[in-house]
Amino acid sequence: MFIDSFLSFGLFFFIAVAVVVVFLYLYALVTPYDDYKLIFEENNTAAAIGFGGAILGLSLPLYSAAAGSDAFLDFTIWAIVAMVIQLILAFVLTRKMSKFSFSKKISEGVLSVGVLMAFLSISIGVINAGSMSY
Repeated sequence: MFIDSFLSFGLFFFIAVAVVVVFLYLYALVTPYDDYKLIFEENNTAAAIGFGGAILGLSLPLYSAAAGSDAFLDFTIWAIVAMVIQLILAFVLTRKMSKFSFSKKISEGVLSVGVLMAFLSISIGVINAGSMSY
């Protein structure tokens, strides 16, 4: 009994971590700026906060999907749905070119825009998680 529970935990956890790792790669492709360069080389706090919010925005529905799933396939499908929704949000927000350009402002290190990006990502994650609580 304990071994089965531990193996289930391990598989759910592994799937969730794998989805986060894939998300870390895809998020950097979806945004028009180089997230990793901005964060690790240019010490851009706005980019770090925005990216961190996106990770948290993904983690919330991953939790909801794990808590509500009996099967690994079910969890995997909902995890992918959560990831795609976060990627779509990032794509839409960072592609709008106007005076409210997230891409330009985050690249410039405007902290308030990074915070807004984070909160939008977290909000979508909460809505996503709530929608998965079937």
